[in-house]
Amino acid sequence: MLLHALARIGQTLAVLFVVSVASFGLLKLAPGDPVQIMLGSEYSPEAYESLVAEMGLDQPFLVQYAHWAVNFIQGDWGTSFVAHTDIFTHAFKEALPVTLTLASFSLAFAILIGVPLGVLSAVKKDTVFDAGAAVVALTGTAFPSFLLGILLIWFFGVKLGLFPVMGYVSPWEDFWLGIYHIILPALTLSTYFIAMITRLTRATLIEVLEQPYIAAARARGEPNWRVIWVHGVRNIAMPLVTILGLQLGVLLQGTVLTETVFNLPGIGQMLTSAVLGREYAVVQAGVMMTATLFIGVNLLVDLSYPLLDPRLRDRK
Repeated sequence: MLLHALARIGQTLAVLFVVSVASFGLLKLAPGDPVQIMLGSEYSPEAYESLVAEMGLDQPFLVQYAHWAVNFIQGDWGTSFVAHTDIFTHAFKEALPVTLTLASFSLAFAILIGVPLGVLSAVKKDTVFDAGAAVVALTGTAFPSFLLGILLIWFFGVKLGLFPVMGYVSPWEDFWLGIYHIILPALTLSTYFIAMITRLTRATLIEVLEQPYIAAARARGEPNWRVIWVHGVRNIAMPLVTILGLQLGVLLQGTVLTETVFNLPGIGQMLTSAVLGREYAVVQAGVMMTATLFIGVNLLVDLSYPLLDPRLRDRK
């Protein structure tokens, strides 16, 4: 098990290396000259060449990448020439916590709503409740997050005045006020995942409840709630965790639109502003953070399999 974990960690580092090289190279090919943007509309050729040399853009690609990689690992991510702020402070200390908070609450909403709804749909298969849950699940997957966010803002924020329509307060500074501000964005982002988890839980649990060990548990006289929630739900944990890990990319993609709609200062809004401003150093930092999150979560999912299924553990 230890060798498997070390091998997976090595694969993760290799994937991050490939992502860093690919993103660094593609950003070099992107249109727009950051030097011209930094100098403005009027500059002399001497000033242009001096800034190019200062930024190391006259060096070969591999030299530029090696210089960037060493600085990136050390926490020196450069300076934003638009906001004139340290990129590491802005991206890692300010934007990343906002995105993680939004993603965490969205995932919590999806699990707390989707799993019970899927379990009840499986238990009440082919009933009116099951049909209603299927309609809710299909509706949730049909609505784009940006459209759903606008509708929730209009109804709950403008019409009813129940929730703020934009802005962010950290739950770690003011818990209840932070929860109050994050409910609508988290609900917007989690709707698709609620639908997905509901459908997956229902389909998997129906199959599990037909297994012989479930019939044996019922024959032993165990309560119905224990048969479903202990013997049944425990055996759908692995496919559920797998799908959640694979769908993290969709979740991070959804944060871009959700943060833009609700004006949240997270990675999504940071990347949008950086792309529009041709700040490729900021874009590179955002790409690496999101890639690390996605690959890291999938690594944790892979390492959690032996904990979820004892049959996968080493028999030594």
